[in-house]
Amino acid sequence: MVVDAKTIRLKAMDLLARREHSVKELLRKLSDRFEERELIIKVVDQLARDNLVSDSRFAEMYVRSRINRQFGPVRITHDLRERGVSDLQISRALCDADADWFQLIRDLSVKKYGYTVPSEVKETAKRMRFFQSRGFDSDCIRSIFK
Repeated sequence: MVVDAKTIRLKAMDLLARREHSVKELLRKLSDRFEERELIIKVVDQLARDNLVSDSRFAEMYVRSRINRQFGPVRITHDLRERGVSDLQISRALCDADADWFQLIRDLSVKKYGYTVPSEVKETAKRMRFFQSRGFDSDCIRSIFK
């Protein structure tokens, strides 16, 4: 089956109508559906020029979404890098979000563990691993155990 630019653009618009995508994500998803790699790149480049796909807009949306789900900056940064967002766009999105990471980890701690203090080293280590997996740095994690 021969696929033209219009078909690829329609599929891309369909994907973008559901949620924001990074350029890398959109290329991958379109490549999974169509074999015309060069045509896909042309279509996505045009979408980027038309500001219909934007890594910075995607990063802003993603950061807000992950903060609302109580993820930390390390995890958010890692996830955005995997999705092809540049470090500059990531740092801008994190700064624009203006999150209080210490408050966020405190809220997460209360939600997960209540106001209980770990009674043994094993429990403290378990909690630390949990907060680390959520993407909080060591300063934020240490602040919970003070």
